[in-house]
Amino acid sequence: MERRTFLRGAVIGTSAAAFGGTLMHGAAYAAPAQNGPGPYGALGSADANGLQLPSGFTSRVVARSGQAVTGTSYTWHNAPDGGACFADGTGWIYVSNSETTPGGAGSVSFNSAGAITGARRILSDTRNNCAGGATPWNTWLSCEEVSLGFVYETDPKGVNAAVQRPAMGKFKHEAAAADPVRKVVYLTEDESNGCFYRFIPTTWGNLSSGTLQVLTAGAGTSGSFGWANVPDPDGAPTVTRDQVSGAKRFNGGEGCHYAGDTVWFTTKGDNRLWQLNLLTGTYELAYDDSLVTNGAAPLTGVDNVTGSSSGDLFIAEDGGNMEICVITPDDVVAPFVRINGQSSSEITGPAFSPDGSRLYFSSQRGTTGSSSGGITYEVSGPFRA
Repeated sequence: MERRTFLRGAVIGTSAAAFGGTLMHGAAYAAPAQNGPGPYGALGSADANGLQLPSGFTSRVVARSGQAVTGTSYTWHNAPDGGACFADGTGWIYVSNSETTPGGAGSVSFNSAGAITGARRILSDTRNNCAGGATPWNTWLSCEEVSLGFVYETDPKGVNAAVQRPAMGKFKHEAAAADPVRKVVYLTEDESNGCFYRFIPTTWGNLSSGTLQVLTAGAGTSGSFGWANVPDPDGAPTVTRDQVSGAKRFNGGEGCHYAGDTVWFTTKGDNRLWQLNLLTGTYELAYDDSLVTNGAAPLTGVDNVTGSSSGDLFIAEDGGNMEICVITPDDVVAPFVRINGQSSSEITGPAFSPDGSRLYFSSQRGTTGSSSGGITYEVSGPFRA
């Protein structure tokens, strides 16, 4: 069964049904993804930018920390991290966080041919803006990865001022993913005993007020899950992850991606990709490097995640072999790109252009191993539709 039709969910048997966020007996869980040949073939030799790519793909450098973005006066920020793309007329905008203090975020505009047409700062004077997520109303949620950190809602074009969204909780935020079907935003927490949350806005499209909930489940790697209200989203005097009995713990929440009634999120402490099957109210492992049985695990340092229209997931490594790996709808995991000579860095911010033909991402510390050495790339080629 392909992810694009049911996205590797728990399959309900003919005599089973899901009620109220729990699954009755009869569900069959998919096995975590395994090493295999990727859909794009083997990686070639490193190109002029130090990237190894499959045949037919090319790369270019979009921006470097501390240098003006080509054709603009905007100096690209240090430590580029989480990112997303937004349609902008006939072109698009790539947004990127800055995981430093002060942190913030910037963005680059492209025309329909992919030429850079502008760049600007869209968020300033914040702390360690790590990942985040796009909203259906075309704003960027930039998340502070600090104790009692905030979510900031920003304008990719830099026209409207950024707004702090305290109703979404104060904790060590990492990523966000909007679910327009259930009208909620999912949130990860980068703590070794962190939780997974969802925010239910009072009015969809307005994040100024609403209810913060935490995922509740057993201790296993699969089963049913539920949600419980977080009594005090400001995290004081008790941190949000300790306010609800039965809240499920995750080892270092990182990237988060929603598509087709499924939400995936990664945990870096145990190199796992988790999958919530929202139609069935069940969760399972989509990937675990310790469960790869046919050779060495190709994906380690599991971090940011995004998806393509084909149903493929693209997962960036924090360390590992400095790769972005692809996990296909039939549960095969393989490297898609490898960056050479940057072992003291991590790959961040993978995001596709609106037409799916270009993949953007950054090497947060580049060749120098310093936050001032960040490099943001674009890869173009025959991505699967």
